Amino acid sequence: MGLRVALVAGETSGDVLGAGLVEALRARVPEAHFEGIGGPRMIAAGCRSLYPMERLAVMGIVEVLGRYCELARVRSRLRRRWQQAPPDVLIGIDAPDFNLPLERSLRDHGVKAVHYVSPSVWAWRQYRVRKIARSVDLMLTLFPFEAAFYERHQVPVRFVGHPLADAVALETDATAARLRLGLPAQGQVVALLPGSRVSELRLLAERFVQAAQWCRARAPALHFVAPMATEVTRELFRRALEDYGADLPITLVDGHAREAMAAADVVLLASGTAALEALLVHRPMVVAYRLAPLTYRIAVALLRAPYYSLPNHLVGRPIVPELIQEAATPEALGQAVMDLLEVPERRAEQVASYPEVHRQLRRDASVQAAQAVLELLQ
Repeated sequence: MGLRVALVAGETSGDVLGAGLVEALRARVPEAHFEGIGGPRMIAAGCRSLYPMERLAVMGIVEVLGRYCELARVRSRLRRRWQQAPPDVLIGIDAPDFNLPLERSLRDHGVKAVHYVSPSVWAWRQYRVRKIARSVDLMLTLFPFEAAFYERHQVPVRFVGHPLADAVALETDATAARLRLGLPAQGQVVALLPGSRVSELRLLAERFVQAAQWCRARAPALHFVAPMATEVTRELFRRALEDYGADLPITLVDGHAREAMAAADVVLLASGTAALEALLVHRPMVVAYRLAPLTYRIAVALLRAPYYSLPNHLVGRPIVPELIQEAATPEALGQAVMDLLEVPERRAEQVASYPEVHRQLRRDASVQAAQAVLELLQ
């Protein structure tokens, strides 16, 4: 029957990674069969999705509790299906709270288990590394500091690089990006990215809009651009604009987040993958994040990392301002943005190391991941 691969992705970023991996595996094993949970990209690449990926897309400790029964039911059904008809390998893509128990149960039944995208175990809840060691035959990491962590704990690991680094050119043209998005060719532009999830917009949209107004009061010629991930997040941001920024000179775009960042002089964003994208287009940024209060208190108690944002982890020092939870006030966000806009040397200092990090992460990640999986099976 050929190679049988089970994959489970929990959100859009995992769908992108999964699609690249499916394509790279199929290029080497054309008769391979893929099934599991994926989004539109994985489906288009040839993976049969047994459940809608959106059912897994939930963040936060408290938030997951409200969906626990549904998530447990889906995982139980997948477990039974793959125990009865075992695939050659199970690849869990991110979503560790869902995937690691599934990987361990299948591994106990003789199925090779791979986890693609390390949980932030190096940052918080480090005791989870013992659970990971029992659950996987191989960990595929996107970043070198993650691989070093697993090597210290004797967990089989391969640093494969990041697909975004492969996709983003080593140089970007701000003028061309502005032209494509219909932004002013002259003057300073600030990109606002308050997140791609509804929960993030609810906690950050108003503060980002108020921060933009705070900046505009000090620099009236500023223009803003805000790329929106979905119709729902666009509507939430539009309401924040109606309440706090009705006269704000801002261009809303659907998608095109990377182009919006490339077009900007400074980016104000929610911590996450967007921070990595801003690094890859070599743009100075300010990072903010907020969680539900109880989730935040639990997370802080378990945190063991010095930084929140990926650029600071990758560079190894605090080059990016991080404003987290109640520190993310409109005034503080606005001041951090203006500090960068008004002092070119600060912008240059922040981005100086970004090209080297970009080259380090540019390893043809999907090909590297596919090769690692096939070597494990051999």
